[in-house]
Amino acid sequence: MRFASLGSGSAGNATVVEAGETRLLLDCGFSVRETVQRLARLDLQPEQLSGILVTHEHDDHARGVFKLAARYHIPVWLTHGTYSMCQRYLPSQPVSIHIIDAHTVFALQDIEVSPYPVPHDAREPAQFVLGDGVRKLGVLTDVGSVTPHIIAMLQGCDGLLLECNHDLEMLRTGPYAHSLKKRVGGWLGHLDNQTSAQLLGQLDNSKLKHLVAAHLSEKNNTPALARQALSNVLQCAAEWVQIASQQQGLDWRAI
Repeated sequence: MRFASLGSGSAGNATVVEAGETRLLLDCGFSVRETVQRLARLDLQPEQLSGILVTHEHDDHARGVFKLAARYHIPVWLTHGTYSMCQRYLPSQPVSIHIIDAHTVFALQDIEVSPYPVPHDAREPAQFVLGDGVRKLGVLTDVGSVTPHIIAMLQGCDGLLLECNHDLEMLRTGPYAHSLKKRVGGWLGHLDNQTSAQLLGQLDNSKLKHLVAAHLSEKNNTPALARQALSNVLQCAAEWVQIASQQQGLDWRAI
């Protein structure tokens, strides 16, 4: 089982997870053309995708989902609330839509998908743990606060892609308007470095092979600050913590 990021940040997000012959795209916040180009960097073509999972309706996660799905006949899985808020993205061509429950595990060929609800300012957002029966990847971005259910879902992961959106001091003194600062830092916003580190400290990380800091703000965070916060918890070298960047994403990582 392996995973890679096409890009992570406020300008667009997409993650690929592969197990056996199954390849799932988690979100698609890029245009079809850019998505195809970014897939090519991973030696993938869109025709090789088995499905698309959507976490929520915000542009940087859902903008390209349905056009990509329609053009390459890729089925899409998402909650009813997310689907209801994605009507503006639907193309004239038909798209195969599958509505999921955020508490119900389901299988997509070789991958077991465990969705779970999160606090975020969207209609019915969900994040995902994906596994092949032996190994599992936990994904958590676009979440404003940590719940006991989130902690339970992310226990014992082999790979973890974890939001480190902002540094609290950089957000406080940064260029955002006061209303946007309140939204980003609120309980339905995005996780800061220290809150992500505190979450990491509550997990069983005994099997963790890859830890990736994701969804970093370009104006309110730095890779060095995110790495420092997470590596302090694991007592590892800062460089062991990987970064899913906006432009380059993250190359394949095997778990």
